[in-house]
Amino acid sequence: MDDRGARAVKTDKPEAAARRPPRGGGSRAAEASLRASAPGLKEKLTAGRRQAEAVLKESGGRACAEFLSAELDTIVRALFEGFDAGGRNESGMSLLAVGGYGRGTLAPHSDIDLLFVLPGRQTPDDHAQVERVLYALWDLGLKVGHATRTVEECLKLSLSDMTVRTAILEARHLGGSKELFERLMTRFDREVVAGTGGTYAQEKLAERDERHRRVGESRYLVEPNVKDGKGGLRDLQTLFWIGKYFYRVRDGSELVEKGVFTADEYRRFLRAEDFLWAVRCHMHVLAGKAEERLHFDIQREIASRMGYGRPEGAEDEEPGMGFSVVERFMKAYFLTAKEVGDLTRIFCAGLEAEQAKPVWGLGRFFRSRRPRVQKLDGDFLLDNGRVNIADENAFRRDPVNMLRLFWTADRQEADIHPDALKLLTRSWSLVDRRLRGNTEANRLFLDLLTSERDPELNLRRMNEAGLLGRLIPAFGEITAMMQFSLYHHYTVDEHLIRCVGVLAELEKGGSEDIHPLSHSLMPDLRHRRVPLYVAVLLHDVAKSSADHSTAGAALARKICPAMGLSAEDSETVAWLIEHHLLMSMTAQTRDLTDRKTIDDFAGVVQTVERLKLLLVLTVCDIRGVGPGVWNGWKGQLLRTLYGETELLLTGGFSEVSRAARAADAREALEAALADWDEPARKALVALHYDNYLLSVDLTDQLRHARFIHEAEEGGKRLATAVETRRFEAVTVITVLAPDHPRLLSVIAGACAAAGGNIVSASIFTTTDGRALDTILIAREFDRDEDESRRAERVGRLIEDVLSGKARLKDVIARRARPKRGARAFSITPQAVIRNALSNRFSVVEVTGLDRPGLLSEITGALSDLSLDIASAHITTFGEKVVDTFYVTDLTGAKIENPARIQAIRERLVSVLDGGSPRAHAAT
Repeated sequence: MDDRGARAVKTDKPEAAARRPPRGGGSRAAEASLRASAPGLKEKLTAGRRQAEAVLKESGGRACAEFLSAELDTIVRALFEGFDAGGRNESGMSLLAVGGYGRGTLAPHSDIDLLFVLPGRQTPDDHAQVERVLYALWDLGLKVGHATRTVEECLKLSLSDMTVRTAILEARHLGGSKELFERLMTRFDREVVAGTGGTYAQEKLAERDERHRRVGESRYLVEPNVKDGKGGLRDLQTLFWIGKYFYRVRDGSELVEKGVFTADEYRRFLRAEDFLWAVRCHMHVLAGKAEERLHFDIQREIASRMGYGRPEGAEDEEPGMGFSVVERFMKAYFLTAKEVGDLTRIFCAGLEAEQAKPVWGLGRFFRSRRPRVQKLDGDFLLDNGRVNIADENAFRRDPVNMLRLFWTADRQEADIHPDALKLLTRSWSLVDRRLRGNTEANRLFLDLLTSERDPELNLRRMNEAGLLGRLIPAFGEITAMMQFSLYHHYTVDEHLIRCVGVLAELEKGGSEDIHPLSHSLMPDLRHRRVPLYVAVLLHDVAKSSADHSTAGAALARKICPAMGLSAEDSETVAWLIEHHLLMSMTAQTRDLTDRKTIDDFAGVVQTVERLKLLLVLTVCDIRGVGPGVWNGWKGQLLRTLYGETELLLTGGFSEVSRAARAADAREALEAALADWDEPARKALVALHYDNYLLSVDLTDQLRHARFIHEAEEGGKRLATAVETRRFEAVTVITVLAPDHPRLLSVIAGACAAAGGNIVSASIFTTTDGRALDTILIAREFDRDEDESRRAERVGRLIEDVLSGKARLKDVIARRARPKRGARAFSITPQAVIRNALSNRFSVVEVTGLDRPGLLSEITGALSDLSLDIASAHITTFGEKVVDTFYVTDLTGAKIENPARIQAIRERLVSVLDGGSPRAHAAT
């Protein structure tokens, strides 16, 4: 148990160690007394946690954390003194609280960190006493980080290990020798701290940056890490550590006396700290453990606990109708995280002024002690490599300088000095209607937005500093706005800024391998790059509206002329925003081999230039949602839609009749099989109906021909084949089986059970009564060999279920797992049947909450309703599914009878609703 000379570690008690008799010469009477009091201590701990929850509700997060720390103090002191031979402390040992416990703040299920300080070499009695205290704490269910060291060892380790140094910086005396504690702290201050403030600050800020990289660089992740994430509690604690170390203060309020914070800024610090502590404590209480990530499934409950709910009796808004309870709470969270960033900039500016050397500047560190100042144009300086203002009146003298600050940093490719950012934060009253309408200010903004260097960095700097939302009030309304959805990874403002970054990357050619078509179109759009960048920045600016596309277009028609865009460019931006979801939804939810799909889409787009602009905007929008959202299959769908539409808009779409085109396709397939003997060739071609020949390209027809031939040669009535497609990021599973009304339902269920996420399915029937179904599942592995093995497992499971070797219901129940957080969401199930979207099929679109096996249930219901599925287009947006099926009745006709349509709606809604009797059918 003794880890002298090592870093403090958190250790759970091994069962074997728990049964091992203690060593050393401790007091048997003390041991007996503590054993007798252990149940009482456990009850005290439980009661203390219950009382802490009441303190949390009544007095806030910081009060709760301090109350819990005080409760633990009582228990730890009782154990230490009880095991210390009746409290006489004959060894002279000192017990200290360190880490968060040393600060006197604990969340309900936080670990506690202890340091046992010895006056000299450790004795068997010392070892026994430490061991007994730790065992007793473990018996209470606590996790304990601990170390046992002499004063010399503490000081030696502090000089080489920043973790140990920070732990001792926050040390607090709990029991034992007070004189030994004071000796340690006096020597620590004199031998470790003195003269090392700048180095310590740099180390801790570098450590913070590394922590951000580890848990997520953005402070706007929709499931943030409240403790360690950017803008979280640890960032505030880092400021306090540096302040305590550099300014030699014991309390944060002393930073006001030192001139680092104003009184108002320190009040903001305390508000942010109290809010974050409240969130963290509520998370621990709800999870019943040390939970640090604010997951979707607890956000609603915490929002309610913290007073963001509606008045009693009122219902929450529907999505898209203003802010929901969760979204109001999370907006407050993200604004607090942003406040932490503001305070960090202010703090670091004060630190540099005190030290007269740079410590931190938007992620970079500088070593030079002598200021290097270079005069720049206007009211700006290059101060140790960062753009600074020449004097404190620069913004008041000319508010356009607020834009010039960022413009100059962009041109210099330099960071911005914390002094300038601090003054900017204190100058918001200068951002008014006159500045927003200033021609020069708008020119500078458009230069920043379309910069050939790094427009994403420019916008993020402006947003972090609070300028972007003040210059564009509509952008300010969606700043820190969260969308309560598993699909969206970031707040709306962060999403928009990332989309601009994707556009800049496309323009520079950095994504040619991912987006070859979009990349190739960028030179053609050079003359429209300004409206394109503006549209990308503003496409979700009306996200709080019920119809954010239409509302966003209306806003753009007001904003763009004020920015200096021409009437033509302003209208282009408005059109792009109004239709920014059209191409994505058409590509993912419609049959792109259906002529009506292309006709309808082209009728909205109308020109090739708009088509190019919309494609690029769509790519940026999907890529900006978050990691893993974009994939090659979505890219392939967009390329197909683009290609077919461009052909129609340029007059190249074939006007040849369907029958003639089918006859040509039949001849092409027969010619491609010229090396087959004539009877086999004729038989294969005769298997396919016209719809197959017109919908499937020749390459896949030949692959299917070989697959069918091999199955027949092997005497297989049931067979599967797999093909991996790396670029499209999908794997194709082809199934040949006797036709059956519920065949697709069985295949979908088997895929779900095997972990195969279906993105598309094409269903064809051969003339001899067999089904040839092509299923596309999302790729999981990078290596083709691994993906092929996985796809073959999916194929075998499909064969097992179809052949009766496995029961579908059992394999789904055993293998399929719901997504974490899905239970937190509620989506009104809808089923819509449209006859205007296709000339040959009725289009059934269902929307609802995803769950394992849902696609199997839906396709099974369609079969039970005597509907023949021609193709399925499966789209998942986080927890939400939008699945589209092209169907006919069993005679091959559309579904037109109103009563039949209503019956289909009600049945599908019942399935989406989990089979409950309530029926809610969309009209």
